Amino acid sequence: MARKSSRNLDVSQAFRGIGSQFRGLDSRDPSSWPAIPRFALFALVAAAILVLLWFLWLQGVDQELEGERAKEVTLRADYQKKLQKAVSLEELKKQRVQVMQYVTLLEKQLPSKAEMDALLSDINQAGLGRSLQFDLFRPGQLVVKDYYAELPIALKVTGRYHDIGAFTADVANLSRIVTLNNLSIAPSSDKDKAGSLSLEATAKTYRYLDPEEIAAQRAAAKPGAKKK
Repeated sequence: MARKSSRNLDVSQAFRGIGSQFRGLDSRDPSSWPAIPRFALFALVAAAILVLLWFLWLQGVDQELEGERAKEVTLRADYQKKLQKAVSLEELKKQRVQVMQYVTLLEKQLPSKAEMDALLSDINQAGLGRSLQFDLFRPGQLVVKDYYAELPIALKVTGRYHDIGAFTADVANLSRIVTLNNLSIAPSSDKDKAGSLSLEATAKTYRYLDPEEIAAQRAAAKPGAKKK
């Protein structure tokens, strides 16, 4: 019993000694504090710094997590789009083949450079075949596009109403693409042709470009290409 009492006395004396070191501390001069209060202050400051750094790190991680979640939403949407394309890939391939066949069919309706003169002759013959008189047949300046060229032709024909209608139908049914634009029909001003009508229009026909012409167009379209 004596030993236990002495041990309890030693412990209580130790706590009292430690407690006495925290009395009368000068808050303006921690360096003058006893060892235990100084170490306790150091531990408290270190713990506060660690807690602050912990919360700052958690905040950065939280922002990074939100960014990754937003990225996940974007990636999921992109994945869904690509998955739909992958599922319908075979159908898209079939559609591409159909489109290419249609494009080839349209290209066949465009004359080449060598066939343009024959097409102009066909337009002229379509008018003469309907007993129309050409008052004007003037090809204009060739307009070159990316893959084709457009040739406008100023037309003015005179004849009977039904013949003019048949002529426009014949032009529409030519094997090559020809369109009639800016149509204007008025009674003929020629007194010798009473009852006749005059049709003024701009016929536009198209031809595909040769590979050399396409290459020249692409070269001219490049940035920094020199203009001749």
